[in-house]
Amino acid sequence: MQSNNPVFNRSGAFSSTAGAQRVNTPSAEQLDQMYAAPSATAADTGRMTYDDVVVKTGLTLGTVVAGAVVGWSLLPQMPGLFWPGLIAMLVLGLVNAFKKQPSPALIITYAAVTGVVVGGFSVIIGSLVSGSAGNLVAQAVLATLCVSGAALWAYRSGKVRVTPKFQRILMIGMLGYGAFILVNLGFMLFTDTGTFGFRSGILGVVIGLVAVGLAAMCLVMDFDFIDRGVKAGIPEKFAWTAAFGLTVTLVWMYMEILRLLAILQGE
Repeated sequence: MQSNNPVFNRSGAFSSTAGAQRVNTPSAEQLDQMYAAPSATAADTGRMTYDDVVVKTGLTLGTVVAGAVVGWSLLPQMPGLFWPGLIAMLVLGLVNAFKKQPSPALIITYAAVTGVVVGGFSVIIGSLVSGSAGNLVAQAVLATLCVSGAALWAYRSGKVRVTPKFQRILMIGMLGYGAFILVNLGFMLFTDTGTFGFRSGILGVVIGLVAVGLAAMCLVMDFDFIDRGVKAGIPEKFAWTAAFGLTVTLVWMYMEILRLLAILQGE
């Protein structure tokens, strides 16, 4: 009596339950070649890798730098560009943040607009201090790189871990900082509180340090998302999401450090 399970017959082929379909088995030489072949990598299977994130982050940050050069050059002649650019940056940032599927075109567009805003912001802040604005920008860039490197080291070494407590502290800090920004902006628009509103003097330095600390914590969250995503094998397209998150955090950190340096050096 013939079994219903596939069996290996004498002809060297597998016989299906219906006996109608026959598939030849690979030869010994073919099996050796298959076993000797390297295993499929994450890139081969369309999954996100660290290299994907590095490349896409390089593209977005490169676009930001190119846009910043444009903003730095145009703002003195066209100061009206700054506020429309800032609004466009915020809108594009929200659209990208709430999209379920990342859009490379929208992310690159956001990076370009953000670059123009960053360049304009750098010109404005640089004009408030004595000395070269370029030196102030260079100091802010160097400080951003140092803080980012420290955050990466702290995460990779296990000194800082993304735990529920870490997330709660970050959420509370971000909500408090956001509320302060709105109140401070209102006073800046409707009262004579100075260039930075309440962000002047010692209070301005304290708020600036808190903001940089929050940005560093957000950077750790970005690193954790990338690490978990690579290990979980999420689709390659989400490398754009990671690149967007890193770009937002690094730009915010740079702007906070630039403002903090301006406060320290005198408005």
